[in-house]
Amino acid sequence: MSPGAVVLVSAAVAGVLALGMPAVLRRLPEPADDPPAVPYPTLAAWRPLLPLAVAVSAALAGLLAWRVEPSRLMVAVVPLAPLLVMLAYVDWRVQRLPKLPILAATGVGLALLGAEWLWTRGTEVALGALAGLVIARSAFWLLWRILPHAMGFGDVRLAALVGLVLGRLGWDHLAVGLWAGLAIFGVWGIGRAVAQRSRTAMREPLAYGPFMIWGMLVGVLGVSL
Repeated sequence: MSPGAVVLVSAAVAGVLALGMPAVLRRLPEPADDPPAVPYPTLAAWRPLLPLAVAVSAALAGLLAWRVEPSRLMVAVVPLAPLLVMLAYVDWRVQRLPKLPILAATGVGLALLGAEWLWTRGTEVALGALAGLVIARSAFWLLWRILPHAMGFGDVRLAALVGLVLGRLGWDHLAVGLWAGLAIFGVWGIGRAVAQRSRTAMREPLAYGPFMIWGMLVGVLGVSL
């Protein structure tokens, strides 16, 4: 298959899968926090954004397929694109990442990694992906323990998925991706405080999931340029 065809197929698959995101959103269990947490966005809130989500998912998947050598691009990255779009939107709206989609995506990624190892016997690649998962999850678990009010455990789960993808691509991708997320988050937080002319803005809750996803994209694409 030619590179152009790979891009088109990846974009088409991601766009179609994005159409199923409302069904995923509808099945998210509501939180049982006490006091009650903000509920997940309703389908009524999501539907007007569906065309944009489809377009962004398709563009993201196509970009990944174009910039990254196909043999190094995990198959899971294409269906992962619409999931990342949904997670970023949900976390931005309610400052909470749903547990089940992240765990399911991580499980699928591990299964694909195992299948790849059985097919290619590429032990170094498999160990790199697993090391990325462990390193990213451990680092964010430590941050969560140190700063429990600034970071939720959903970020720890998402870090494992991000680490798996970046670690599969290589150590440079992993390092750049994790640091880029923190850097973008810091710049945004400082910029918001400056715009509001208030130091208290630095202490206001701010969803980190979208920034971790941005960092992942920088890690995947930036090292591949």
